[in-house]
Amino acid sequence: MPTVENASNGRRVAKNTALLYVRMILMIIIGLYTSRVVLQVLGVEDFGVYHAVGGVVAMMGILTSSLSAAISRYLTFELGKGNLERLKLIFSTSINVQVIMSLVVIIVSALGLGWFLNEKMTIPADRMVAANWVLYCSILTFAVNLLSVPYNAAIVAHEHMGVFAYISILEAVLKLAIVYALYVSPFDKLKTYAILMLAVAVVIRFIYGVYCKRHYEECRYHFVLDKSLLKEMTGFAGWNFLSNAAWMLNTQGISVLINVFFGVIVSAARGIAGQVEGVVLMFVNNFMTALSPQITKTYAQNDFPAMHALICRGARFSFYLMLLFAIPICIETEAVLKLWLGENVPADAVTFVRLTFLTSMCTVLGNTLVTAQLATGKIRNYQIVMTACGVWVFPLSWLAYELVASAYWTYIIYFVIYFGLIFVRIYMVKDLISMSWRQYVVDVVLKCVIVTILASLLPAIVRSLVHESQWSSVLIVIGSLLSAVTVIYLFGMSTQERDVVAQYIHSRFHKA
Repeated sequence: MPTVENASNGRRVAKNTALLYVRMILMIIIGLYTSRVVLQVLGVEDFGVYHAVGGVVAMMGILTSSLSAAISRYLTFELGKGNLERLKLIFSTSINVQVIMSLVVIIVSALGLGWFLNEKMTIPADRMVAANWVLYCSILTFAVNLLSVPYNAAIVAHEHMGVFAYISILEAVLKLAIVYALYVSPFDKLKTYAILMLAVAVVIRFIYGVYCKRHYEECRYHFVLDKSLLKEMTGFAGWNFLSNAAWMLNTQGISVLINVFFGVIVSAARGIAGQVEGVVLMFVNNFMTALSPQITKTYAQNDFPAMHALICRGARFSFYLMLLFAIPICIETEAVLKLWLGENVPADAVTFVRLTFLTSMCTVLGNTLVTAQLATGKIRNYQIVMTACGVWVFPLSWLAYELVASAYWTYIIYFVIYFGLIFVRIYMVKDLISMSWRQYVVDVVLKCVIVTILASLLPAIVRSLVHESQWSSVLIVIGSLLSAVTVIYLFGMSTQERDVVAQYIHSRFHKA
């Protein structure tokens, strides 16, 4: 039977996930609208300049994610321990790390990327000055965002997702306001856009700082120099950077390969598949953002049974969330893409979207194991092994293309390697958290495979028998969702989980 504490943790995860979903939906709507209007205001040329130059800086995002994971892990772990003095030390040390990294980023980027922009990039001569403004504003924006990471991590560690959601929505609204400021600006609109984006980053950094200082006692900076902790945190971030760099090679690197071997049309198809995947993964990532602190805290408290339950349940439900989108989209891929893009859908887009879901669902199955490994803090051997295995996607794809393989072969290679990595992850983490590999394989992998087959069967049969039309597509999408929900409820949940769902539905109807 679930304990009162576990039930409370479950309700907290559900509430935080709901808040993050509201945030995500609003940000998607605002983001799509903002991108469209910015393109109209700046024009195609300036819009291209901004994203070409800003995109070079954005590639350093692997550095941000590595540092963020390190800071979030240490804050969440000590919060689970309840050690306030250690929390204060970790927060101040993380600020020191971010300040140092920000200075390094500013100096190295200003010199290296400045040379690259002016000597190697193809920018119209009359827009080169504006492009430099974009570059340096983007570098400063990146540095400011680095300084926001400890405050952002503190809010997530305390599981105050409402605040995190509200600040993110405010950021999106401010970016929307920038669009209308461009309409009335008498100055160069590209320069103005870059400066205002930097201003938004500064405002959000200020809000994060003020909120955290007022609500979290540990978030008051004091200069400290704990060499052992500094070494430990930078080492953690460094090893995490290794796997993030490999992931970047397997995603952005593969996109470059496809462009080189197959040209811009196939690259466009991959880009479309990536956008579809990105929107769906936002739902899964929001769930993991709400769940991850619980996994780390149960480890810190040595509550391994609760941790194992969270790992298995989190992996399954992350997969189920992806499955709810994957089945209808994969069965009705052509209809979905035509509805979104009109008739100008690249030839390979349908295949790429379907294969992208296959690879993403494989990756999702290992997310909670990654969180569990990071919670232990013992990641050196794990990251070496995972990087050594995972990095083969890029060279094998290159070899396949040299042998005149089709573009979709990279997805097959990715699936085979990352499906195998699920079992490597289990092997690497099981002894550190006293978890049986059989528990994860039976409760997660096997159950997810069975649910996928059963949930896909009926919609696939119906699609093969029904004539294609708009109404048939709508009915099949609805039928796919009903099929997936029914199978998940009957075969994908434990008796306890079904009872919780039934009680929740009963309480909702009773209140109504």
